[in-house]
Amino acid sequence: MEINKLKASPVAEEISRRMREFEELHEKSDYEWFSELCFCILTSYSSAELGLKIQKELGCENFLRLPLETLCDKLRKGGHRFWEKRANFIVCARNFRNIKEIVTGFSDERKAREWLVRNIKGLGYKEASHFLRNVGYRNIAILDRHVIRVMFEYGLINEVPKTVTRKKYLEFEQKLEKLAEELNLSLGELDLYMWFMKTGKVLK
Repeated sequence: MEINKLKASPVAEEISRRMREFEELHEKSDYEWFSELCFCILTSYSSAELGLKIQKELGCENFLRLPLETLCDKLRKGGHRFWEKRANFIVCARNFRNIKEIVTGFSDERKAREWLVRNIKGLGYKEASHFLRNVGYRNIAILDRHVIRVMFEYGLINEVPKTVTRKKYLEFEQKLEKLAEELNLSLGELDLYMWFMKTGKVLK
């Protein structure tokens, strides 16, 4: 598999560096965790690049403090297609500004993910997994279109589904767990390798 070649290439160090950044963020405050939560809300039906751009422009303070109307304007000017809906999701998420305290209160990341999906508007399993990986949790899969496409191309799944239900998500995640074990990688690392295979980038 191509991943074995990538593990012996400079990409491996780039991925290790990115994983260290996630571990460092794990030690930061609710403040930084909330900013990362907003980033993951923004990437849904958009892109990591645009989410990063807006996150850098706004910073933690504005995600927490800006009035809804101003936040809408910032997201619209930032180029987000669904600026109004995402701004509303971010304002609703402010009810959980102690997000680090909440998430770290769970015994494992799978339980934390269930809570996130149930309680944070704008987060499905993919976005909740993305957030958890970015704040230092390694053992969940981020099943975006790039990863699912790689799974299909390598025969891990029989088709690319139009929608991914909870049942399907967990089923696909189990398949990736087996692959990660074979490759001696965490699910978080495997995601970055698979994402690189489709995009040529190692983003958060």
